[in-house]
Amino acid sequence: MRYIAIIPARYASTRFPAKPLAILGGKPVIQRVYEQVAGVMDETVVATDDSRIYRAVTDFGGRAEMTSTDHRSGTDRCWEAYCKHGGDYDIVVNVQGDEPFIQRSQLEAIKRCFDNPATDIATLVKPFSVEDGLAALENPNSPKVVLDKEGRAIYFSRSVIPYLRGVDKSEWLSKHTFYKHIGIYAFRTDILRQVTSLPQSTLEKAESLEQLRWIENGYRIGVGISDIETIGIDTPDDLARAEQFLKTHNL
Repeated sequence: MRYIAIIPARYASTRFPAKPLAILGGKPVIQRVYEQVAGVMDETVVATDDSRIYRAVTDFGGRAEMTSTDHRSGTDRCWEAYCKHGGDYDIVVNVQGDEPFIQRSQLEAIKRCFDNPATDIATLVKPFSVEDGLAALENPNSPKVVLDKEGRAIYFSRSVIPYLRGVDKSEWLSKHTFYKHIGIYAFRTDILRQVTSLPQSTLEKAESLEQLRWIENGYRIGVGISDIETIGIDTPDDLARAEQFLKTHNL
């Protein structure tokens, strides 16, 4: 199968304007994401709504497509970029533009989900560890995922799921494996076309999680498991931590 990675990158951000162009270790954040992905996929493209990001990508030799400023989500932006870019690809991988440390093993794990012909969409999770602590598990900004026996996602929630009845909360992480969602998605190309035309669903509105729309409409979401902690950049403080991570690991 042929895979194309599309990296949505908006200029406007409430918490961190111009985030894709912020410098991390001497390079724009978007360049670091691009370079992590380009060696794993057959093609890599940045989908942006801003000419400054477009120029930054082409200046370092990357490929980019200009897209509308009106998209509701990165998924919609990916579909427009795919249609504009052209080419014949089986799978479209949506990689977040603020994940400069995404690893080859994580991308390969999401690709392996499509070895199962029943997989429509794929994503990644990471098991919570006891060391993460209860505060990390209960953080509503870190969605949790429940899997079935086949490794497919049953539900995503900002709440802790499942609830361990009769077990003190202090023991939850030692009594059950909870999964943290890692926000990377991959779609069979025709499935991506279909989901971008779906209206918002009841569960999606309740939890503000787009992936619940897909589950409500019957799409099967395969899940790859990773033990690597991602370092997403949502704020200037996150950028400072990422800079320190680069220095510590000599990257």
